[in-house]
Formats: sequence, structure tokens, C-alpha cells
Amino acid sequence: MDAQGWPSCTELNEIRERVSKMANVNTEEVRVVVSPYRICPLGAHIDHQGGTVLAMTINKGILLGFAPSANHQVVIHSGQFQGEIKFRVDETQQPKDKCLAKDSSELHEQCDWGRYARGAVYALQSRGNNLSKGITGYICGSEGFDSSGLSSSAAVGVAYLMALEYANNLVISPTENIEYDRLIENEYLGLKNGIMDQSAILLSRHGCLMCMNCKTKDYKLVYQPKESEQPKATSILVALSGLKQALTNSLGYNKRVTECREAAKLLLEASGDYKTEPILSNVDPEVYEAHKDKLEPNLAKRAEHYFSENMRVMKGLEAWSLGKLKDFGMLITASGRSSIQNYECGCEPLIQLYEILLRAPGVLGARFSGAGFRGCCVAFVEADLATEAASFVRKEYLKVQPELASRIQNDTAVLICDSGECARVI
Repeated sequence: MDAQGWPSCTELNEIRERVSKMANVNTEEVRVVVSPYRICPLGAHIDHQGGTVLAMTINKGILLGFAPSANHQVVIHSGQFQGEIKFRVDETQQPKDKCLAKDSSELHEQCDWGRYARGAVYALQSRGNNLSKGITGYICGSEGFDSSGLSSSAAVGVAYLMALEYANNLVISPTENIEYDRLIENEYLGLKNGIMDQSAILLSRHGCLMCMNCKTKDYKLVYQPKESEQPKATSILVALSGLKQALTNSLGYNKRVTECREAAKLLLEASGDYKTEPILSNVDPEVYEAHKDKLEPNLAKRAEHYFSENMRVMKGLEAWSLGKLKDFGMLITASGRSSIQNYECGCEPLIQLYEILLRAPGVLGARFSGAGFRGCCVAFVEADLATEAASFVRKEYLKVQPELASRIQNDTAVLICDSGECARVI
């Protein structure tokens, strides 16, 4: 158990007992991957363009109890989903697009909740790692906690990677696992997201901001000043919307990534550059200012979000390191506004929840987490007002979204969290 109370001894013991029975081994032979969820206070939607992001983990996440198999077999049960995932690590795993030619029953199996386990095998295989042992495991998320928008997918991918690596005595660095998880999401599943999520999960430390340049992959951990130099302690509020299905089509995220690249291409070509990779981090701010009027409205909004968000990251980094948390919070709120107005993500319930958080006592800043089409909003709040703020948000959200609010257990509708540690095997 870590200093922030997650995972608890009870959680760990229950998982060890369950896997012990599944694998017919002693509980002492069971290991648990602790893979936390992440939040991104600043740097939203710019990692795929090589921007700089600020992220941290929280003390909630994914637990994967496992025991190495005596053979190639992988057997996984889930605390959230029914059924059993079973396959062999010596089978060649095919990316999503290559699975489309298979028969419908096999395609259905490839699209189930076990796809991240298969994706982890694919990623490790694709880089020449020899996998001779599978795992018997049980995976679950923090109880009563809808993880949408907190990168539970990246946390799951990282958990499977670390379990398979442990079982096969592979020594893999955190930065290598960032690349492996990117392979799961970009190549195996066909998503166009960047590397911010897995970077935060693998590199964070309690009380730190993880600052990463997603173009160079350089990163640093930024601590706050000592408590004696801070005005007040802060907590993290995670407010759930009750939306588990996105109120938009699945192409929304990938479309925005494409629009960012189109904007970069036009800006580069306007400056006479036809060779540089068309991502916005390759566009100098001076070039953007000189040629932004050439972009059609949608592309102009995407570019404006990128360049303004990069500036907020730089200002936020300074504010955090100096303990100016009110300034830091104002930048988070501005980032949320730009995500709505310029990146044009979010939906009515999440935007309402965001606005409620901004009115809650002690809240320094808020934004929705992830794309804002489902899941949750996050906020930094003065620790001594966190309970009052949580109660306020629950009551106000019930007024505007009674049906969605009724889907959430009252005691988990708004959770008070702390920053977490990085993913690890215990």
C-alpha cells in the first residue's frame, strides 16, 4: 500500500487470493501491477502534435493480479466484464485493420475487453522480445469509479505490458514501455492519440507534475515548493458525469487530429516549407501569427488551441514551481475554455459539470478530463474546502442532469483524490 491509501491491503489481499485460486499457486507467488489513472491539468489535446504537456497520476487506477504461467497460455478474468480471455503468447497478434478480413466470430473476440492484453503481446512481439510464458490474471479498476477520461485504456495497456515483462524476465525501461503502449494504441487498435497518457502513468511521482515535450520525449518532474512556502494544501476533485457512452461518433477524436495536421501543412507551405512533417510543433509561432488568416475557420480554431495551450503550459509550469496555485488554477480553467471553444470537444453534461465546478467553494481551476464526450471533470481545490466543494457539485449537478446524476452512487459522484505514484509491480 502506498502513502495515499491506494491500493489498500484489503484490495491487494483479495486479488492475491483470487489469482491464487485461478492459477493454483500460493498467494506469495502472485504479483500485482498497480497502474494509476492520470489527469492532465495543462497540455490538453496537443501531445499528438508534439506539444508540451503537464500531467500527473492520481491515487486511483487499475490493479492486475497475476501469476506467470508454466506455458504460453494467457488467461484473464475481469472485475468489470463477464467472460474469460484466453490466448497464447506464441500466437502472432494482428493489428485491428488486419483483423477485419477474418470471420465475424473471430472479429468479435478481437474486439472484446481482452484486446489490450493481445495488444501488449503484439507490441512486445513487434520489437523482437521472446515471450515464452503467459500469465493467469485478474484485472479490475478502482471500485465504483467510472474511469472514462482518465486514460484507463493506457493504464490497462501498461498493466499488461508490465505483467508480461515480469513473467518473461524482460528488463524494460519506463521510456521503452511508453513506446510499447503507443504501439498498442496507435498500431494495434488504430487510434491516433499521442504519448501523454502512458508517459504520465509510467513516469509520475507523488506530488509532482510530469512535464514532457512530446516531440523530443524529454521530460522532467517538477515539485512544488516545500509546504511551509505554500499558502494552502490542495486536493484533486474528480466529478463523474454518469455518461459512459460518448455523445459523439467514434471518429471525433481522430478527425481533430487530422485537422491539426492539415493546419500545420497549410502553415508550413505558406512559409515555403514543403518538406517538414506537418505537425503543429514544427510550426514556429512567428509563422503561425504571420499566416493564421489563411486557415479556414475549423483549422484556425485547432491551431489557436495548440499555440495558446502551449503558452498556458509554460506559464503553468512556472506557477506550479513557485507555488502560485491560484494562477495555476486559472490557467487550467482557461485550458478548459479553449478545449470547448477552439478544439470543440465536450458535450452539454460535461460542460455543465465544468461550470458547476468553477462555482464550487475552494476550487482553483477545473476542466473536463479527456475529450469531454463522457466521463468526468477534474478540479484542483483547497484541501480544507474539498468536502464542501464535493457536496456542492453533487447537489448542483443533480439539478441540471437528474437522470445522469441518478446513475452514479452518491458516495462516488465526486471523489476527493491525491496525486499518485507511477505504475509498478508489487
